[in-house]
Amino acid sequence: MSITSTITKSRVHIASGLVLAFFVAGHFINHSLGISSIERMEAGRAGFNILWRSIPGTILLYGALLSHFALALDALWRRGSLRMPVGEALKILFGLALPFLLAEHVIATRLEFSLTGYVRGYTEVLRSMWVSNGTVAFYTAALVIAWAHGCLGMWFWLRGKVWFQRVAPIFHMIAVIVPVLAILGFYSGMHASALAAPTPNTEAGLPLRTLYRIIYSFYAAFLLVIAGVILVKFIPQRNKIRIRYAGGRTVAVNPGLSILEASRSAGIPHVSVCGGRGRCSTCRVQILDGLDGQPAVEAREVATLRSIGAGGDVRLACQLRPSHDLTVLPLVDVGSTLHAARQAPNAVAGQERMVAALFCDLRSFTQLSEKKLPYDVVFLLNRYFTVVDQAVESSGGMVDKFIGDGAIALFGIETSYAQACRQALQAAVKLAEGIEKLNASFSAELDAPLRIAMGLHAGPAIVGRMGHGKATSLTAIGDTINTASRLEGLAKQKNVELVVSADLVKLAGVTFPGHEVEELEIRGRAATLETWIVLKATDISAALANPAAPAMA
Repeated sequence: MSITSTITKSRVHIASGLVLAFFVAGHFINHSLGISSIERMEAGRAGFNILWRSIPGTILLYGALLSHFALALDALWRRGSLRMPVGEALKILFGLALPFLLAEHVIATRLEFSLTGYVRGYTEVLRSMWVSNGTVAFYTAALVIAWAHGCLGMWFWLRGKVWFQRVAPIFHMIAVIVPVLAILGFYSGMHASALAAPTPNTEAGLPLRTLYRIIYSFYAAFLLVIAGVILVKFIPQRNKIRIRYAGGRTVAVNPGLSILEASRSAGIPHVSVCGGRGRCSTCRVQILDGLDGQPAVEAREVATLRSIGAGGDVRLACQLRPSHDLTVLPLVDVGSTLHAARQAPNAVAGQERMVAALFCDLRSFTQLSEKKLPYDVVFLLNRYFTVVDQAVESSGGMVDKFIGDGAIALFGIETSYAQACRQALQAAVKLAEGIEKLNASFSAELDAPLRIAMGLHAGPAIVGRMGHGKATSLTAIGDTINTASRLEGLAKQKNVELVVSADLVKLAGVTFPGHEVEELEIRGRAATLETWIVLKATDISAALANPAAPAMA
């Protein structure tokens, strides 16, 4: 399968899921009106049907439903193995179950209307459910599963977005409140329908026997399609491909199975942080024998392998579906690394985010500490670390780590990119102010005042929990972090408190005229980086308080 095809399927999957989510949400809101009265439910349904019973609405809805089901079948077909993580299994299972759960309701309402023009109102439908506890339980389960599938799909799609962290609590609240109100309205409507007088309808609907024949025929066809896919794809085949693992184990699998799926089917531990989507390199293997003639590397795999400088004999186990026997060596340790990858929360398992980074360091502190008692040095450093922590956290950031007499802070883990840049500048000002207060407190004990050097830069970074055991912490790595460190070194070289990249200042929406500008050469970059040199960080406080007012003459 080409990378273009994969991307197209992903886009169709998202688009069809959004259509279905919009439909289900509207349906649930309509159900919730039953808390008030059946009349309100009917009024809401009339407006609801204007969209979904129109020709464009019908094509959109049932096209999305068929596309979503077909893509779920495709995902099952492409797996090559029924052994998979629980999360992936639920995603496929829910996608396949939706048509099955909704079939009776759709056929009994929409199909009957399309064939005969007969409209089963809320009163009639709810009264029929009231007398059948099994139908009520089945429909309630359908509501819950449909909503859960939609919410899970939305969450998996949006969780990597920078802005989603800000609205996640609202998303979670809606995810709980909407189905609760829908079920309450649904049950209230059933109770009211049982007490209401029958509503005569001049149109004649399908006989119940015919209606249920259609429903049962759909169930049979639905189950046959799924069973056919499973039988054709997963029955043992004679032409097995043998995957030999360095160390002695050999796994014989059907053609079309990826190396990662082969590992899972045989119970062989194999790291895959991204879940086998080609978005990380943790599942990579070295092909020791049998590389010639294997399927070519596609664009997504090329990009991932290039990012780590992998050799020509290294492939991603999740992407390579071998066409003949081969011998492989997994390159990532499957011990504690595998355990950590499986246990890490999704939000911190490793994702690219746009962040602002602050590096700070006390200048000439080594010489100062040589003249003091060890306990005094520790006491002074702890006071300094307290200043750093308070300045960073009060500005909305987090201290990544303390290194000697320096510190690294990150901004943007839970905020927007522009806000992160502004927070980083605010933290730099507060930190400079804190150092001034610290100097005032220790003036009698210091031969010379403490001086700080800070570097600020913003851009993409890989954020995740890294380390081992108790030394594991949320941190960031990447060119952005390295550049911020370079700017802190330039601040020392220039004998100033702050050096900040022009990109960060512009994103923060502030300006402070009169600063010195220097073009810094960054290793690995063709272009230079424009940096702003600030003698005293407190000089930019006015610009942060009032972006329109220049802070430096």
